[in-house]
Amino acid sequence: MKPRPTVLRCTSAALAAACALVLGTLTPTASAASAASAADTPTVAAPVLTGPQLAASWAGPLSTRGRYVVDANGDRFKLKSGNWAGAQGTWQGSGDVRDPANHQARQMSNNIPLGLDRTPIARILADFHTMGLNSIRLPFANALVHDTSAVPDSAVAANPQLRGKTPLQVMDAVVAALTADGFAVILNNHTTSYRFCCGLDGNERWNSGQSTQQWIDDWVFLAKRYRDNKRVVGADLRNEVRRDTWNDANWGWGDDHDLNQALEDAGNRILQADPDLLIVMEGINWQGIPTDLTPHWRPMLTPVATLSNTLIRSDKLVYSAHFYGYTGPRHTGATGTGETHDARYEELTPDQLAQAVDDEALFVTRTGQHFTAPVWISEFGAAGRGPADARERAWFDNFTDILVRNDTDFAIWPLVGWSDNTGTPQDNWAMVNYTADGTRLGVMDTGDWRAADWNKLIGAPARSGPVADGPRWNMLNLDHYDANLSAAMLAGPDWSSGNRKGNCPDTQRLAGLGRSDSRGLCTDAGRPAKGAGAWTTVTDERYVTHGDWASGYNKLQCPDNTFAVGYSVNRNAMSALLCAPAANALPLTGRNVWFDSGDNRPATGGSAASDWAPGYYKGQCADNEYLAGVAYTWKWNHGGVPDALLCRPLN
Repeated sequence: MKPRPTVLRCTSAALAAACALVLGTLTPTASAASAASAADTPTVAAPVLTGPQLAASWAGPLSTRGRYVVDANGDRFKLKSGNWAGAQGTWQGSGDVRDPANHQARQMSNNIPLGLDRTPIARILADFHTMGLNSIRLPFANALVHDTSAVPDSAVAANPQLRGKTPLQVMDAVVAALTADGFAVILNNHTTSYRFCCGLDGNERWNSGQSTQQWIDDWVFLAKRYRDNKRVVGADLRNEVRRDTWNDANWGWGDDHDLNQALEDAGNRILQADPDLLIVMEGINWQGIPTDLTPHWRPMLTPVATLSNTLIRSDKLVYSAHFYGYTGPRHTGATGTGETHDARYEELTPDQLAQAVDDEALFVTRTGQHFTAPVWISEFGAAGRGPADARERAWFDNFTDILVRNDTDFAIWPLVGWSDNTGTPQDNWAMVNYTADGTRLGVMDTGDWRAADWNKLIGAPARSGPVADGPRWNMLNLDHYDANLSAAMLAGPDWSSGNRKGNCPDTQRLAGLGRSDSRGLCTDAGRPAKGAGAWTTVTDERYVTHGDWASGYNKLQCPDNTFAVGYSVNRNAMSALLCAPAANALPLTGRNVWFDSGDNRPATGGSAASDWAPGYYKGQCADNEYLAGVAYTWKWNHGGVPDALLCRPLN
């Protein structure tokens, strides 16, 4: 979703060369950040940094610890970001693509980041520093990856060193300039074609206008292209997935509209190409037909509560969500056609708004759950100049209060726009606007009512410094497909051919199983080190030692001094356990955890406050135990699904 007043939009060697090409005249400026007193510790009101200061203040790559993003030193890196739009395309889908009148806010980007026609890139970056940003979300279209045409000279008039380059080569240069000046860059797959988002525009899903395989291949191409630049920190997989004319995207149905599965598949392929990237997953932006008589809503991250994602690197997942005042939990943001009588976010009370934002996004930051991850509000914004909209202004103030109160990572939409020849912004949502001769009018200049809220947000007290690396819990979802999340096992042959199988990430072990639904829970709590040697696939009772712990039941038990890291099922019946060797000897005493007639889970720890197999009984070992065996039976119509776990102490 984007501004409604104008349009409702709803390497490496090559990199180094591009950087040298565009950075020769860079002279960034700084401004003071507004101060705020710390409410919690450890917090600090961060200053606005110049380019050299920002570059020296953090080291890539980034990863996650609990709800926080951290840098290579383990220090909190709060994403204070903006969206530098343009490379996703600005044409609105009708009329001559060469006519600026047919582009969003009459701003014809020529499919590269806006502003390069009127302002040297060094000046644009200096203005980004003045705004207090440390990171840039860089939207692009899949079309850009395949576009071999040179951008018009007029599109880079203020940056003549970029003449003759393709849109992708221009993006190379922009990425090089941003990262050399200290900014973290997160690439965002915004659209498939160059058509400006949103609504029924052919860009509704990741596989609208292209196959899922092509979408993933494009991401792998970009991951490899930028993997030597550790300030290219993230892949934001797809923007605002929504309904097309006939179909909704879904979360977990196992079909070709399943966003949950598509994001996980793409994220893991990207991490195999570049294991250092953050993988940013945005929930479903809209489902249903927006009439008062038909079901419709904005799910965002709500489905994550019971079906979260797991990556082969469990410290690389970031979730994201978008909020605009003119949209709502059940409101498309349309006016007239497509509008319902549901409340917009700007019509909610401050308490109602805070509850909606928590329900739809920020609940994910709660510690110790299978879904726990950082949440990045990667789009929000408002019109800062022109006729005042009292409701939108109040919403922006209330929403930024929520971001401050929750110490939330954010990215404002959009950063760069054009001003006409009278100096009036063509897109009054842009944080900084440039006339054809490069004259600037931005949030840092007088007359923009957003300045107070922006300074509040940028200068707010925030968690800083080292973040402890605590335990994680992650789901294995075998509802429809394999969940091969072990990089080690992915590199080898199929360990349980013909069965659906799940492997925990290599830093984790299996901690729990659901009964009849094939879900599992992994953890690194206690962190038992894996030893050398082959992993064992267990399909019978040959390793059942030290007594029969489940008389009358079939048992799959790991060999002594190994622990379960995966399992396979046929339909939902147990087929095999996958067991990894421990680096040190493990205790061989244990206890039975029966869950054939009810949940049997630890009262504390272990994702205790969240449901990773809703509607089914779950068995789970304690955080200081390892899963050594599974018992099941075909008697009494149990169907071979797991009934009990053998849990043994880690030490």
